[in-house]
Amino acid sequence: MLHAIITGGSSGIGLEVARKFVNRGCCVSLIARRRALLEKARSDLVEGYPERHDLIRIACADVTDRPALSTAVTEAEAAFGPCDILVVSAGRVDPAFFEMQSPEVFDAQISLNLVGAANAARAVYAGMKARGRGKIVFISSGAAAIGLPGYSAYCASKTALKGFAEALQAEAQPFGVRITIAYPPDTDTPQYEEEMLHRPAEAKTITGILKPWPASKVAEKIINAVDRGVTDVHFGFALSMLALFGAFIKPVLYRRALRTGDRREAKRHE
Repeated sequence: MLHAIITGGSSGIGLEVARKFVNRGCCVSLIARRRALLEKARSDLVEGYPERHDLIRIACADVTDRPALSTAVTEAEAAFGPCDILVVSAGRVDPAFFEMQSPEVFDAQISLNLVGAANAARAVYAGMKARGRGKIVFISSGAAAIGLPGYSAYCASKTALKGFAEALQAEAQPFGVRITIAYPPDTDTPQYEEEMLHRPAEAKTITGILKPWPASKVAEKIINAVDRGVTDVHFGFALSMLALFGAFIKPVLYRRALRTGDRREAKRHE
C-alpha cells in the first residue's frame, strides 16, 4: 500500500493533499507542530469513514528540528513502510517591509521554508535512492517568480527552494527518484486569511484582484501532476505567463507597484 508523508499536513494545502491520498486508500503520515491541529485533521479525514482511522498516522515535529523530524519519519516508516511520496507543505509567511521586520521573523521564514524543506527531503531521500524509486513534492509559491514588496524573506525562501528542488531533481533522476515542485497561487487557507491582514498595498497591486484558489483544487492539480510525472506545476494563466515571460512582465508590474507606493507616501505626508 502506498505511503505518503506530508509535512504541514494539519491544515491548508497539506491537509487537502492528505485527503486525496486517503480517498485513494493510501496510508498517510501527517507531520506538523501542533498536536491539537493534527488530531483535528485526522478526525476531519475519517469523518463518516471510521475504517480510515488506521490509514492515518500523526506526529508532532518542527521541520526545522532535524533530529525530531528524522525520528518522526523513521517512526512513520516503521508503522506504514517506506515513504513512497513525500509532500513538503510546511511553510510560513509574515508580510512586512524589510526594514520593519525583525531579523528573527525574517530568519524564521528562511529556516522553515528552505532549511525545513531540505530537512524533510533528507529524511527520506537516502531510502528512496537505495530502493530506486520514490517521489518528493515541494510546495513553493507563485512568489518564487517575482519579488513582492513586503515579502522579501518569503520570496527569497521560495525562490531558493526552487533552486534547491531543481538541483536535487538533477541529482535524483538517475536513481529513479522523481522531484516535483509546485508554485501555487494565493490559496484559501487559514494562513492566507492571516496573511491578507498584513499584505501591503504595493503587493496587492502586483497580485491583482484574482480570487484565491480553493485548497482542494490546488491539491488536486498537484496530485494529478505527480501522477503524470510533471516536474513543474504552475497554476492559472497569469502565473504561467509570469513563469515563462517574467523578464517582460515584471517591469510593468513593478511600475504599477511604485505608483501605489508613491500615492501611499503622498497621503502619509498630507
